[in-house]
Amino acid sequence: MNTEVGMNPQNLPLGINTLSVLRENDCVYVDKTEMAYRLIRIPGRFFLSRPRRFGKSLFLDTLKEIFEGNQKLFAGLYIHDRWDWNRRFPVIKIDFAGGVLKSREELDRRILDILHKNAEYLGVTYEAIDIPGKFGTLISKAVAKYGHRAVVLVDEYDKPILDNIDNSFVAAEMREGLKNLYSVLKGQDANLHFVFMTGVTKFSKVSLFSGVNQLKDITVSPAYSSLCGYTETDLKQSFGSYFEGIDFDEVRRWYNGYNWTGSETVYNPYDILLFLSEGKRFRNYWFETGSPSFLLTLFKKGNYSPSRKSNPEGVEGIDALKLVGLPDGANHAKAAGTADGAEAAGHLQFDLDRTNQAFRRVVIKRHAKIIDKPPHLRAEVTKAS
Repeated sequence: MNTEVGMNPQNLPLGINTLSVLRENDCVYVDKTEMAYRLIRIPGRFFLSRPRRFGKSLFLDTLKEIFEGNQKLFAGLYIHDRWDWNRRFPVIKIDFAGGVLKSREELDRRILDILHKNAEYLGVTYEAIDIPGKFGTLISKAVAKYGHRAVVLVDEYDKPILDNIDNSFVAAEMREGLKNLYSVLKGQDANLHFVFMTGVTKFSKVSLFSGVNQLKDITVSPAYSSLCGYTETDLKQSFGSYFEGIDFDEVRRWYNGYNWTGSETVYNPYDILLFLSEGKRFRNYWFETGSPSFLLTLFKKGNYSPSRKSNPEGVEGIDALKLVGLPDGANHAKAAGTADGAEAAGHLQFDLDRTNQAFRRVVIKRHAKIIDKPPHLRAEVTKAS
């Protein structure tokens, strides 16, 4: 529900990734259900890559509530009068966001626990022994019970690999363990209505993605560029009086500029919410918790190059940079050091901290504008003049 400037503001949804909690506690909700409706109005299988703390988990939970028919949560939102709420689909949600897994055995135990919780939630049982058998049976029995094909939502699908990216042996084991799970989706296609998978990056189709190659990658689709994140229109319409008296040019200079080839750049939600809740002080809130440390690890090891199609850990050269908006069609060699590789995405800017050599920010810019706070060593890939 939108809040006009001058009205009493709604609560800020700090750290809330559950739609029901957000809506039931009068929190600001930036309505993404128009794009959700476009995605789900017909059956489909999709993949989306975005950095952490960009709203992926909340969007997945929004999809879950729609497919389960929880109409009351969507009062006043775009989808409310357009979706058929009489259809209730069995939803299987797989989430690897919590904790750090350090071995294939830990991963397999986590997967079995996730499948067991989904079976309990859906009220079905299975007798299969191995993970593919259990997952496949869970899907087919859910379809039989509910009379509709199943929906599978996967959050942070790649986290077990990225958490071990500095250990190629463990990372490879994690990749095979996840492939063992995700390959079931291809075999169960006839029982699936909708699949949506999110993560920070994309792994090469010859490794992890070979089992789920039917997914349509919408990471740099212009139609969904603002699926995660806040546009400036979102801020002005949804946050109302929170922005009264604030120099919006300064807000833009600090927090705007993420772009996945869409017509509008977006603000990182974590930055905006912390900025508003912390006395409207300008700081790099997102970087403190959301920086792409796995890229830094690869660069330090010397195993990663944007000019290479595939790297030892299985990360596709250009796809590893999709979290900052480089397109599929960009020439990899050019993307490493020339302007043409960034043409479709605008201007790619890396800010490197001189002291700890960590990424301070990864920002997509539509215009050649250098962020000068805080001062760092800068390397730009800009559009050819």
